[in-house]
Amino acid sequence: MPPWLAHALRAQRGPVPWSAVVRGALAAGPLLLAAVLVQRTSLGVVAAIAAMLAGINDRPGSRRASVRRLGVPALAGAGGLLVGTYAGAHADPVVLTLVLTCVGLVAGGISAVGPVASGAGTQLLVASAIGAGMPVPEAGWERVLAFLAGAGWLVLLRLVLPTPGAIAGDFRFDGEREAVAAVYDAVAELLDAVGGADALARRAALTAALDHAQDALAGPRLRRYASSGAERRLHAQYAAALPLAEAATALAWAGEAVGGRASEGPRRLAGAVRENTPTGPLPAPHRSGPALRALDDALLRAAEAFDQGEGSRELHRRRRSWRRVVRLVFGAGGREYGLRVGLCFGAAVAVAQALHHARWYGQHEHWYWLPATAVFLVKPDLGPLVSRVLCRAAGTVLGALVFAGFAAVLPRPEGLIVLVAVSGALIPVSTRHFAAQTAVVTVLVLALVMVGGEPQASVSRIGETLLACAIVLVVGHVPMPGQRGGGVRARVAAAGSAAYAYLGHVLEESRAPSESHRAASDSHRAPSESHRAARWTLRREAYRTLAEARTAIALAAAELPPLARHSEGADDVVVSLERLVDATTACAVHLDDSGHLSAGDREQITELLGELEKDQARTRLRLPELPLAV
Repeated sequence: MPPWLAHALRAQRGPVPWSAVVRGALAAGPLLLAAVLVQRTSLGVVAAIAAMLAGINDRPGSRRASVRRLGVPALAGAGGLLVGTYAGAHADPVVLTLVLTCVGLVAGGISAVGPVASGAGTQLLVASAIGAGMPVPEAGWERVLAFLAGAGWLVLLRLVLPTPGAIAGDFRFDGEREAVAAVYDAVAELLDAVGGADALARRAALTAALDHAQDALAGPRLRRYASSGAERRLHAQYAAALPLAEAATALAWAGEAVGGRASEGPRRLAGAVRENTPTGPLPAPHRSGPALRALDDALLRAAEAFDQGEGSRELHRRRRSWRRVVRLVFGAGGREYGLRVGLCFGAAVAVAQALHHARWYGQHEHWYWLPATAVFLVKPDLGPLVSRVLCRAAGTVLGALVFAGFAAVLPRPEGLIVLVAVSGALIPVSTRHFAAQTAVVTVLVLALVMVGGEPQASVSRIGETLLACAIVLVVGHVPMPGQRGGGVRARVAAAGSAAYAYLGHVLEESRAPSESHRAASDSHRAPSESHRAARWTLRREAYRTLAEARTAIALAAAELPPLARHSEGADDVVVSLERLVDATTACAVHLDDSGHLSAGDREQITELLGELEKDQARTRLRLPELPLAV
């Protein structure tokens, strides 16, 4: 099966997120019911659409992380709704098309920054199309307030409702404890896999667990640092996992299997995090090598941090400067992303305007469906292009047919409001596959617009979706100025820069050890906490950017061959970078143990850099220069 078709048929698996299902049922449906009861149905439709869009972003994670994941896209959507409303009311079709095309360029460039920015770009475009094309009698500022109220209602539900199965009886933590405990479990699984074929996959799982824990703990708070004793203790427990992860990675790089006793300690620590209890006695591994000694020392420090509730509270995460964000937006990846999204969105708006003024839609107006559909199709981070098109077409046809059947038998508006509530509850489950999500969203939106006064339009929705699929397929494969595969190249370059920064720090530390470093190496203790903290921050950045590059490469490889060929060979470069970062981690552990890098360590790093140079020459991928010579 070709990759582009295999991706379209692949679905995610996992337990049903019942808490998100409950929030979805209490979001759009009750908002619409309240608006109908007070006879402000059109504003209720806008609020329900905002709650639906926020529900699509309502993924598993901590409350703290959900505020940014739901709130930032909602603010962007409110801005897009305002722009679309006033542009649609005062601009002629040509000017309106140009304005929305410019919005598409901006939203596409912003989407290259990261997942939250991508969600913001999506809502910016969808809301601008809805604002320009949906006939709502209220003024623009009233629509914006209704949109913010709808999204804010779901954010409030996320913050207030308890999570089923919340651990340790602490309402404040619903996802944070589990995220930190998962890190210790991932360390234990990596230790069990050392010397086996699954070691690489387990190391990647450890990276994902650390990324998730960082995101869960790093969300917005009233104060910059952890303000409660329980939160400070949880931060210290996360920080105590970093030296364990470092030692486990060094053992995996060495490839020598360790006994089952080595993984028992991290598993007990994971249980202590989940239950919020003391660790008790921890089994010590054999201290027969640098990595095993580092593992033993890390277990001792973790036990001390758990028992005393104190320790480092830093998340070891580099903050993005505005300069770096601007570089991502206007870099090769952002330019390609923005141009592709802007052209597809602008073309969809132009075609929709032409059909609208030619009375293709009859007496009612809903031309916004065509550009809004194009938004979900053209976003590269949502999946490969052909996979999105196939899933969107199939999901829309299924959803429109299902809604036509319900619309024929349900009472109005009561039955349609219930249908909106049921569809909102199904959104968190349907996000496992794009076609299922499209079908549920199609049912929900068709119910909303019918409650708002529009007639049943299932057939025209299917036609508009197929037309949007054709537009995106054509524009998505049109040659663009500059080098193709800019998104993948930008991710790989960022991973290379982070890997080199990490390696450069370790090399610099090995060349100019301080007096405290020398004294510590004599007593086999950490050379310098500040050096180790900086090193852990750089290591986390290196592994996180490598994971992001792998995700971008996997999506690009599942495109049709004319697009997939532009990213060929990028996975080889990422594999070489991963091996370099793993080797650097092993060198860092050896440096802590002996105070210097051996000739074998330097020879190994030189060999890996040589392999990386060959991969770059073969794939024509450019990486930054190494800051220091080996």
